[in-house]
Amino acid sequence: MSNKAGAFFGGVVIGTAIGAVAGLLAAPRPGKETRQLLKKSADALPELAEDLSTSLQLQADRLSETALRNWEGTLMRLREAIAAGQAASRDELEELRQEAPVAHNSTSQS
Repeated sequence: MSNKAGAFFGGVVIGTAIGAVAGLLAAPRPGKETRQLLKKSADALPELAEDLSTSLQLQADRLSETALRNWEGTLMRLREAIAAGQAASRDELEELRQEAPVAHNSTSQS
């Protein structure tokens, strides 16, 4: 869910920047005034990029933590399944060993 929030936030920031530039270019203003607005917008881009970078880093950290928790849970379930399989194999082997003398004695008596 945090991945969707990060993607949404990134989309909002990029959409806002594109919309602002398009609005400035389409607005009926004199060329000098439009250039000044574009310069101000361009000056704000480094801060915008830094904010976006920070947001993306936070989202990446959250995703890493989530992936690690999921991996640890999966690894624990895998270990439990292996242990259960080993126990079942030991039980089956023990049953076969107990049946083997009985089967061997009945065939030798015939």
